[in-house]
Amino acid sequence: MKSTITCKIIAIIFIFSIPSYLNSQTDPDHPNILLIIADDLGIDAINGYQNSARLPSTPTLDSLRSVGITFENAWAAPQCTPTRAALMSGKFGIKTGVLRPPGNLDTIHESIFAKLEETTNNAYSDAVIGKWHISNPVNFNHPSEHHIDYFEGFMTGEVDDYFNWEKVINNEAVQIEEYVTTNLTDASINWVNQQNQPWFLWLAYNAAHTPFHLPPSAMHSQGDLSEYEDGMDAMPYYMAAIEAMDFQIGRLLNNMSTEERENTVIIFVGDNGTPNQVAQSPYSNMTAKGSLNQGGINTPLYVSGKGVTRIGVEDCQLITSTDLFATIAQLAGVSVTEINDSKSFVPSLTADVKHRDFQYSERKSQNKDDWTISNGDYKLIVDVNGNEEMYYLKEDPYEANDLLTGTLNENMIEAKALLENELEVIRN
Repeated sequence: MKSTITCKIIAIIFIFSIPSYLNSQTDPDHPNILLIIADDLGIDAINGYQNSARLPSTPTLDSLRSVGITFENAWAAPQCTPTRAALMSGKFGIKTGVLRPPGNLDTIHESIFAKLEETTNNAYSDAVIGKWHISNPVNFNHPSEHHIDYFEGFMTGEVDDYFNWEKVINNEAVQIEEYVTTNLTDASINWVNQQNQPWFLWLAYNAAHTPFHLPPSAMHSQGDLSEYEDGMDAMPYYMAAIEAMDFQIGRLLNNMSTEERENTVIIFVGDNGTPNQVAQSPYSNMTAKGSLNQGGINTPLYVSGKGVTRIGVEDCQLITSTDLFATIAQLAGVSVTEINDSKSFVPSLTADVKHRDFQYSERKSQNKDDWTISNGDYKLIVDVNGNEEMYYLKEDPYEANDLLTGTLNENMIEAKALLENELEVIRN
């Protein structure tokens, strides 16, 4: 009898000595972190930025903006793979070699998941659900090699059919015949519901990437559309895909309890600009996705939830996609605020403070190898052959007037020199 009582006492002591993060998703010292990545979504195709002729109905994202921050000046790479590698590693593509799709993020570059595992004593459970596309050649084990606990999604840049696609669950491929945006949301809901400690979920939708298609009618407001065929106006189908994503994000958030939702930081970001088939004026098919113009690299970024006290704010500080690495790390409790090419913008969640002096992006394709830098006022684009363009974004946000076709004044000359010096630091 004495030994039984002793065992019970020891068990009770053990239960009460377990750290809160091992049995709770609402530990105030370890907020849940939900990173949602939209595919091929520029600022011309979403509310909160500019008054494009056609915008989707996005009540969920509008609600997140209204209780958080809209970052007006966030830069990504002009294509998806380099942006995802930058988010994962906190490094510019010139440092990882991932400059274009397809690309491979080598495991010598520490991932954000490995960083959290190392520095938080495994306080977080984590998952990537959705698009991967930083493994070339495709390697089903690549997510786990980057210290990701759970992977469920697809390895390539797009699905061939939103209703019939191959999904990898950890390292096993299965064929799915369900609308992909719904399926990824279901997977996210199921994974979150299984967690009993703080979590970090990287949810990478493939919406609104091609192929253009007709989402389930209950998820969009684009009317009675027929099945999409080549040559048709792609815009309503693109808008419908965005609306379907918004619908599913709402379903994911509504699945959380009030306590869990209140202890979750929600970050929504686009991976590059709008596809050229549906780019809206003043952008064009030459200055949207794939270009280093603002239409190709200035992407949506909303942050709301736990610890965000600037409500309904539009923030113009310079942000780069690499900055998500250090930001997520700091949110999770990592003390270092600058890692590799990444600088945490957590201070901006509570105060209007300067974040960066410069922002940088780059592109490498079959026809182009160039890079760009801006100090928020001036923007310089340089290619591998030494050709340059320069714009004064404060008065020319759509880059209609290349200053280098005229005579530079003293301020312009000084600004150009500063931009060139910073490029030397970044690229060497």
